[in-house]
Amino acid sequence: MLYLSLGGLAFAVLQSLVAPAMSTMAHDLGVSTADISWVLTAYLLAASVLTPILGRLGDIVGKRRVLIGVLTALAVGTLLAALAPNLAVLIVARALQGTAGAILPLSIGIVRDELPRAKVSVTVGLLSAIFGVGAGVGIVAAGPIVEHLSWHWLFWLPLVLVVIALLGAIFGMPESPVRTPGRLDVLGAAILSVSLVSLLLAISKGQEWGWGATKTVGLLVLGLVGLVVFVIVELRVREPLIDMRLMKIRGVWATDLVALILGFAMFGTFLLVPTLLQLPAATGYGFGKTVSQAGLFLLPTVLMMVVFGPLAGLLDRRFGPKVPMFLGAVAVVLAFALPAIAHGAVWQVLLSGVLTGAGIGLAFAAMSNAIIESVPAAQTGEASGVNTIARTIGGSIGTAVVAAVISSQSTPQGLPTDEAFTTGFWVCAGVAVLAVLAALALPSARRRHEQAIDIGVVDLPPEPAQLHLPPPHRRPANDRSRD
Repeated sequence: MLYLSLGGLAFAVLQSLVAPAMSTMAHDLGVSTADISWVLTAYLLAASVLTPILGRLGDIVGKRRVLIGVLTALAVGTLLAALAPNLAVLIVARALQGTAGAILPLSIGIVRDELPRAKVSVTVGLLSAIFGVGAGVGIVAAGPIVEHLSWHWLFWLPLVLVVIALLGAIFGMPESPVRTPGRLDVLGAAILSVSLVSLLLAISKGQEWGWGATKTVGLLVLGLVGLVVFVIVELRVREPLIDMRLMKIRGVWATDLVALILGFAMFGTFLLVPTLLQLPAATGYGFGKTVSQAGLFLLPTVLMMVVFGPLAGLLDRRFGPKVPMFLGAVAVVLAFALPAIAHGAVWQVLLSGVLTGAGIGLAFAAMSNAIIESVPAAQTGEASGVNTIARTIGGSIGTAVVAAVISSQSTPQGLPTDEAFTTGFWVCAGVAVLAVLAALALPSARRRHEQAIDIGVVDLPPEPAQLHLPPPHRRPANDRSRD
């Protein structure tokens, strides 16, 4: 568990750590802001493309074996980034780091295979919370590291965590016994890769290229058509990369929709709050904080994720994943509605961060447990991989949309207006309302299991605790009163 947590923490930290330091990196490497943005884009593309492929490969050849390969790629990519002399090398390094997007689905699969069912929900809740925590830690730590060391240390420090996790996986982790014999669907992987690359590239670069530009629209159309073709192909092949029957389960598609929406909201707050805090106080609405000081304002968000992730697991054991997912989505709506109404005081920003952390912690942990309870053990990897992709795509869309909102309303000096932040917070609050509706669509534990049986992906009855029903009464062996 420790090594899985360290690997997941390192990946999540590396995902967000570079965002506050991109201007410094661009200046040091002598490149433009548009060029340095590829440091984020390459990471997101690699993570989105390879997560489902490596998750499925783990189901086939062994989750521990694939996890070791993923952690090795993450270590090599992080070392290369720390030593990068130019932008080209840094982009290649970030693409290697992005392969570690498969850590979460592989870790969830290992936990499900190895631990007793009673411990699975809490453990998965903690792992899921760690991914949210890592993203927050990256935002918080970036400023002090760059100010007191250099941007190269953004990679040296996480490398320590990656190496420890890799050694632990090699020497201290047994191989998961649950496998799904078969072959990797190469055609499906290729189609999905083209589709996801097209969509994410258009989303990431849409603001720079222009949303109505030919290449932006062309890539969006190619990505959407590619997804349709992927579904058709996967329904026809014998051993699909993603079993599309899983998408018929309400517990799966509703959870993936929540992941997409809350991924949008989480990265929206990571962009809105630091930007607002760093604006000069002379504007009348900015707080005049440094990068380091602005990062500290996200500490309550990180702490709440740590607390509410495991709490979601406890709630899941008692009520199922629907309750914590719904409560988490509601908390996120409130987290954005508050600063949308008023964000001129420090306590309003801090309370928003507390609600965001609590909501993301509850919902992300509940999502992982909802997937686990909805699919058979042999398909945990691919189902969790799709859920992880949904979060990544949601984060990409959220970053692009919020950035567009901020830049669309600016002062003559080029600074975002107060109305821009109000609009940005309302956009995120409105999107989060959709997550509440999606969480309500999640079936009860009993209905989720019945639906899975109906489409043939589950063939064993769940334990009574899973349905939150009392165990069946059993008569003593010598009781013949009703014979």
